[in-house]
Formats: sequence, C-alpha cells, structure tokens
Amino acid sequence: MSFGERLQEIREGFDRPFWVANISELFERLSYYAAFASLARYLHESLDFSTERAAFLAGLFGFVWFVAAFGGTVADRLGFRRALSLAYFILSCSYFLLGSLRSSWLAPVRAVVPLFGLALVAVILPAFGVALVKPSVAGTTARASRENVRSLGFSIYYTLVNIGGAAGPYLASYVHHHMSVENVFRVAALSVFLMFFAVLIFFTEPRGAEDVETPTFWQVVKNFFTVLGNARFMLFLLIFSGFWIIYWQEYIILPIYVHDYVDARADTELMLISGPLTVISLQLLVSYLTKRIAAFRAVILGTLISSLAWLLLAVEPKFWVVILTLVVISIGEVTQAPRYYEYISRLAPAGQQGTYMGFAFLPIGIGSIVGGWFGGVLTNRYAEVAHQPAKIWWVMAGLGVLTTVLMVLYDLILRPGGAGDTKRG
Repeated sequence: MSFGERLQEIREGFDRPFWVANISELFERLSYYAAFASLARYLHESLDFSTERAAFLAGLFGFVWFVAAFGGTVADRLGFRRALSLAYFILSCSYFLLGSLRSSWLAPVRAVVPLFGLALVAVILPAFGVALVKPSVAGTTARASRENVRSLGFSIYYTLVNIGGAAGPYLASYVHHHMSVENVFRVAALSVFLMFFAVLIFFTEPRGAEDVETPTFWQVVKNFFTVLGNARFMLFLLIFSGFWIIYWQEYIILPIYVHDYVDARADTELMLISGPLTVISLQLLVSYLTKRIAAFRAVILGTLISSLAWLLLAVEPKFWVVILTLVVISIGEVTQAPRYYEYISRLAPAGQQGTYMGFAFLPIGIGSIVGGWFGGVLTNRYAEVAHQPAKIWWVMAGLGVLTTVLMVLYDLILRPGGAGDTKRG
C-alpha cells in the first residue's frame, strides 16, 4: 500500500465523534493536571491546612480510580453523548468550587460547614466526572474508528492524554504567576465547561452504539463480587498499590517539599511537566526495548526503576535533581504501565474483561489516598519535627523496593498460571 493510500485510509477511518471525544479528553486531562499541580500548595498555603491535612486532601483527588470500575457501565446506559456532557458539567462545577473555597459568596456555607469539610467534598467531586469521561472516550475511540486504523486511534488517544498531562502543569504555572492560585482551578473549570458545549454541539453517538449489549445491574454486581473474591488477583492489586503510593508523591508532597526545603523560588507547577514529556518522548523507544520482556516482569522492572529514582533526591536535594528524579520515575512508569494493562487483560475471563480492567485502576486510587496520608505523616515527622527532610525519600524508596520484592515473590509463588502472563512480545 502506498503512502497516499494509507493517508486516505486514515482520513476516512475516523468518524467525527472520534475527534470530538479525543480533543475533549485532551482538555479534560489539561484541567485535571493543572488542578493537581497546584492543589497541595493551595491547600497548605492559601487555605492554611497543616502539611498532613493538605497531603491527605490532595491524595483524595485520586478518588476517581475507585469509581472507575462503575463509570463504564453508567456511560453505556446513558449513552456517550449524555455521559460526556454530564461529566464535563460536573467537572466544571467541581473545579470552580475548589477554587472558590475562600470566596465571600461561600461565607454563609463556611459558617455552617467547617472549611475542611468543604475541601473534602471539593476534592472528591471531580472523580464522578472523570469516571464518566474515561470509558466514554475509550468507547468512542473503539466505535468511531474503522478496524484498519483502530490501533492508530488508540495511539492518538494515548498521545493526546499525555499532551494534556504535560500542558496542565504548564497552564497552572502560567496562571499562578500572573494571577492568584485560585484562578488555576477557575481556568480548569472554564476549560471543561467549553468541552460541555463542544460535546452538545458537535458530538453524536458513534455508529453501532445500538448494537452493543449493555450489562444489567445484577450482571455488574455479580462480576464485581466474582473479581473481589479472586484472592490472588486482589493480593496482586494490593501489592502493586505500593508503586502508586510512591508515584503520586510528585503531586502530593513534592511541591511542598521543593518550596519549603529546596528552593522557595522554584516553579513547582512547571517542574511537573517533566514526567509527561518523558513519557511522550520515550514511549516508543522503551516499548521497543522491553518488548521481549514478559509482561509481569516488565511491571516489576518499572516499579524498581521508579522506586530507586527517589534515592537521587535523598542524596542530593537540588532542584535539578528533582527534575532528574521526575524523569527517572517516568521511565519506570512507561516501562510498566502498558504491560500492566496487558497483564490484567490476559487474566480476565471471557465476559469479565470490563470488570477486570475497572479493577486495574484500583491500585492507582489506593496509592493516591494512602499516599496522601502517608506522605503527610512522613513530611511532618522527618521534615517539620526532626528537620531531616531527606529521610522522606529514603522511606519512599524503601517502600518501592519492598513492593518490588513482594511482586517478585508473588511472581515465584502465587502468580496465576495459564493466563498468558509470561508470553513474550
């Protein structure tokens, strides 16, 4: 096939809903990571929460991954157009509320509800929007792409997600430097509010939606408890949560740590662009270099790389080392992430793929919520009380290495057989 013929295939291979959904996902990720990049310092410095409380609340921003298992079912029942428009409306309201916690118009509410309670609600609310966006965009990508370009469609989806992840911290940095930090959340709200209208005006249900069988409520419940009862699988998810506990610290306590103990003038939002740019730049190369490694062992390798990265910061607490640490963490992430989902997909029995893939997000949620509490405790104990902040990263690296060792033991002793998890390539 000539280049011109392939280009024509690509032009004709994607229906309009594909482009509308994926472009809206870019703006959703931009808003999410802009808000996340500023969240910990906003809670600590602007709302005057202690480091422990600020880290705990920032960790709850990852609550989305707990409701992801049910988001796909809800999106299927609503239809993607209604699910996406509802999601973007929820997100716009949530981010606006998050940036308005100190506003005068909320004073009557603050007189009744403690500020911590308001903040608790505000950081959890976005989860219900994101949980609808993810399956809707992925489902649209599958249905609005012809078979001969579908793999390219998911590559476009993954690339746009990472572009949004890189643009978010950049946007947060720009807004924070030119306006107050509260406006980071308001700009994030505006971004997704525009997507609300974009979906209503330009998005139509992708073809074939009426032919897709929607699982009943009781089928979902049955599959949920079937997976929950798979002790070996749940143990693996629990062990792997250790990776995400250490990973999310780059958003939870690292900005506070850098500002307070490395360089008060450092741009703690802009530094977070390092990770997504590394993923975008090295995805193809790392995938090529690791393609002959078994999926589960690639997960172990990626976990070890990200864990050891924190030792760089523990040994040399300089801002350039912070950037290097974030780059190495992302190399570990890009090593394990695609293979992790490959491994989960091979474990799933027929008819339970959706439920298994929903549970695949569980470690991300556990890592964020437990990581918020854990990071706050470590920062208080070693930085604020003992005045030895470098110990935070020794503990983080130790937890990552322990996670790696436990996964090796799981691989040797308890790994499910016959699931294709040792398949090469």
